[in-house]
Amino acid sequence: MRLRAEDNVIVTRGKDRGKQGKIQQVFVKTNTVLVDGVNNVKRHTKPSSGVRQGGIIDKELPVRVSNVMLVCPVCDKATRIGYRKLSDGTKARICRKCDEVIE
Repeated sequence: MRLRAEDNVIVTRGKDRGKQGKIQQVFVKTNTVLVDGVNNVKRHTKPSSGVRQGGIIDKELPVRVSNVMLVCPVCDKATRIGYRKLSDGTKARICRKCDEVIE
């Protein structure tokens, strides 16, 4: 997966289109990411042994990776991610718009 935790992303589809946030967690198996402040929902829960306090709970749900784009820290635009081999032999992510190394 090209996106990593702590990356700054922008939402391109859905009810939160245009919102930006940092990735908190990446779920590789389900191809989703948990973005801070995006896709908030309300869950109505009953009190039980696991949940002591019942009522309406605000919760963040994961967003599909296809619905977010990385925001380049250099040019500050939403961009696709490419890879390039550096002179020391390591592989680095690059911005497709400004061709700069990300990280």
